Amino acid sequence: MADEGGVGSGLGGRLEGAVRRVWAKHDRDAEGWLPLWRHLEDTAAVAGLLWDEWLPGQIRDVIAGSLPEGWVDGRRLVVWLAGVHDVGKATPAFACQVDQLADRMRDVGLQMRTQTQFGPDRKLAPHGLAGQLLLQEWLEERHGWAGRQSGQFAVVVGGHHGVPPEHGQIKALYDRPHLLRTPGPAQEVWRRVQEELLDGCADVFGVRERLGAWRSVRLPQPVQVLLSAVVIVADWIASNPELFPYFPQEVPRSGEERVAAAWRGLSLPPWWQSYMPPVDAGELFASRFDLPDGAVVRPVQEAVVRLAHAVPVVGLMVVEAPMGEGKTEAALAAAEIFAARSGAGGVFFALPTMATGNAMFPRLLDWLDRLPSEGGARMSVLLAHSKAALNDDFAELMRESRQPVTAVDVDEDVPSWRPADPGRVAPAVLVAHAWLRGRKKAMLSSFVVGTVDQLLFAGLKSRHLALRHLAVAGKVVVIDEAHAYDTYMGAYLDRVLEWLGAYGVPVVVLSATLPAGRRRELAEAYAGAGPGAEGFAEVEEAGGYPLVTCVAPGEAPVVEHSAMSGRGGRVLLEVLEDGLDVLVDRLGAELGGGGCVLVIRNTVQRVLDTAKALRERFGQDCVTVAHSRFVDVDRAMKDADLLARFGPPEKSAAVRPAGPHIVVASQVAEQSLDVDFDLMVSDLCPVDLLLQRMGRLHRHQRGEGQADRPAGMREARCLVTGVDWAATVPVAVRGSVAVYGQYSLLRSLAVLRPHLEGGQHVRLPQDISVLVQAAYGQQTAVPAGWEEAWGLALVRHEKHRADQAEQAGRFRIDPAGRDGRPLIGWVSGGAGDADDTRAGRAQVRDSQETLEVLVVQRLGDGRLVTLPWLAKDGRGRARGGLDLPLDRCPSPAAARAAASSGLRLPIQFSAPKVMDQALDELEKLFVPAWQSKDSHWLAGQLILVLDADCQTRLAGFALHYSESDGLEVTRV
Repeated sequence: MADEGGVGSGLGGRLEGAVRRVWAKHDRDAEGWLPLWRHLEDTAAVAGLLWDEWLPGQIRDVIAGSLPEGWVDGRRLVVWLAGVHDVGKATPAFACQVDQLADRMRDVGLQMRTQTQFGPDRKLAPHGLAGQLLLQEWLEERHGWAGRQSGQFAVVVGGHHGVPPEHGQIKALYDRPHLLRTPGPAQEVWRRVQEELLDGCADVFGVRERLGAWRSVRLPQPVQVLLSAVVIVADWIASNPELFPYFPQEVPRSGEERVAAAWRGLSLPPWWQSYMPPVDAGELFASRFDLPDGAVVRPVQEAVVRLAHAVPVVGLMVVEAPMGEGKTEAALAAAEIFAARSGAGGVFFALPTMATGNAMFPRLLDWLDRLPSEGGARMSVLLAHSKAALNDDFAELMRESRQPVTAVDVDEDVPSWRPADPGRVAPAVLVAHAWLRGRKKAMLSSFVVGTVDQLLFAGLKSRHLALRHLAVAGKVVVIDEAHAYDTYMGAYLDRVLEWLGAYGVPVVVLSATLPAGRRRELAEAYAGAGPGAEGFAEVEEAGGYPLVTCVAPGEAPVVEHSAMSGRGGRVLLEVLEDGLDVLVDRLGAELGGGGCVLVIRNTVQRVLDTAKALRERFGQDCVTVAHSRFVDVDRAMKDADLLARFGPPEKSAAVRPAGPHIVVASQVAEQSLDVDFDLMVSDLCPVDLLLQRMGRLHRHQRGEGQADRPAGMREARCLVTGVDWAATVPVAVRGSVAVYGQYSLLRSLAVLRPHLEGGQHVRLPQDISVLVQAAYGQQTAVPAGWEEAWGLALVRHEKHRADQAEQAGRFRIDPAGRDGRPLIGWVSGGAGDADDTRAGRAQVRDSQETLEVLVVQRLGDGRLVTLPWLAKDGRGRARGGLDLPLDRCPSPAAARAAASSGLRLPIQFSAPKVMDQALDELEKLFVPAWQSKDSHWLAGQLILVLDADCQTRLAGFALHYSESDGLEVTRV
């Protein structure tokens, strides 16, 4: 074993004696080891490189803002805290864990008990907490700091493994000093070693002369979080033995050479630097987006660009505009401007669902391809949801970006490459970097498209929460479909917005149908103003539509009403009695001259029942079904088929059905699909969602005056059904009430009465905000005779909202505390790890736990295969009918095809007893050969096996799956 890891300059060059025997890392297989001083120096050097080359200016501004010498002090502080982060390993409680290394320390006077002799008490001194106490003691005894001053710095050391300590843990270790230093003669040897390390770090990392000035600093809690996160990242990089080899395997070289080789091998893409784009919106949009010929920038887009340039302080921008008005492009334009102004190093685009995230990802890639960059600068990109690896665009990006993460020796000749060089290992601009993967690190990529859950996790008490904050604190955050989140999710969103405001993160919120009260809540949360704060009444009272609202902490809100684009039209609402016979007869009359109809049902069962009845009248080929109970690849093909046949005229004209065709869909057709129908039938739903649905009706111009549509369908009409209209108080069908609640449906009915009963057209977009504010405002008029039903529904609604808010509060982090208050207990009582799994999503969504399965088929000869009809993947490779052997790992293609057949079982399987029974039955098919590291697609997955007729039974239910209709479930 090499002695003390060699001698060199820096920290190692000034230490001698016993301190050089203290160890930090050990490889039991190769018997390699790393002395503590070496790991501290490595980590500090990495932290300095992260500051210089990776952290966006937006984050450096936050850290530096509370320090006397700004960025210079910020870099010093980051490097120093990274340099002392593992000083707690210089304690008996840690050092006793490897006998041969502990014996070498005993030989120089660092006596300690064995691990067995310590017993369970040793677990009370995790090295992070031990390091926090040692650093506080050093600051207080050697530099005259008070305890309240030292804690705000030292807690970064205490929390560098993902969870800041709690007060009880600190007291428990204070009460057991033998875990920090062995009593007796060795006690002073331990103390001297610990002080030599801390003294050396202060000198080598250049902070000794700054400690006096920092003593009066009050670090805001957001700064403590970011410091913790940067130290965690630096520690993880410096702990990678492929980058930083252990001794004696390490070759003789200086510390600077060692770090330079590792950094080159890691090859992290630097932060994105946005250059100030043109002020002229037309010029900006023409250069960033693939606009059709003759397209002009719409007024709301012009307003967004102008305000993004003009607001005094970058902050929150809420954009309310009709469906199809180009809000996505406006948000990306605002993000580029905000990034140039704030120093943000990327963009996170948060969407309601995986499907909307998948649809957005290629649009983001197209936008990134058009951004100006210097010298082919690389930008890391991520699709952030649990099934991202199955997305063809992201999978292709990962294949093109494939690279090992290894150290590159500084003496090697590293060839330069050009974007067109076919031998390069990564694309010039967009990379899915290998190190920036995994559930804890992935969000650190510069550009991320993901589900809103990934953002809400930043408000959830969980391990390594600081990393999630680092991931969003350096970006511009875009939140799409902001109206789509209920009280439970809204509670998390509001808390996250509070922290984003504290970090100064630019945020763009998009919605077509945002209630005014909710607009004010979002603004107050971001500004840290609190409910009812002065100056925010105008945010709620603002009229007009489209509307752009800008808010920043300490600044007066800016609200601007934008002009309409001139697009839009009128929709006639009609009442349609509920009943399949009524619907079939009505559509039979409507479709005599052809036409395309969209029928939206509120439950999957109503979708399936409706489709069955319509097929009996119109035939199998004239009815298409779309809902959430399709396996992933089938769902994706459904969306693609709908876009191909019913999309914009320039894309769908050749394949749009010439004769009658009916699409029966659930809420999957409600948002983010650019489809266009001649006639719509919709179950009653909340008014904002009905308006979203109506956005799929006459969405595009088809001929002059819609002349290319069937003669009877040139006026946009929406038939509203799913209601007993004959009752004194109209009653929605039970499934709709279960999904939306009676109160929301009654409010919707109340504001729609003039349109449903009086023949008054809904004007789009003019009436969107009017109807939404009427439905969600405080002054909704209760129709005569509805008072009792309204009152009972309101009581249930308010109780449900209160229950949601209480439930959300259990694991939600607190707002940032007062400046200088240490982060002690920040995530105490938390939810463990937060990730985009079934259990993880349930933490930030008020939804019942569900089961997700991979659906495969067992043929008559007993073989397991992937579903036979699965479409080919993006590279043209077959996915259907591939063998899934039970005695070995399936081929990578077969395993990936099976993984692409994921299906979330419906609510029937969420009842605890049913779920337990289903789990027991599903786990009977446990294939040991599929659980290895070579079968990552299938390991740990639940497999639902269909028979040759695509049927099976599970937990007392009969299941049947088809390519056309998805999963049907009936109780046996």
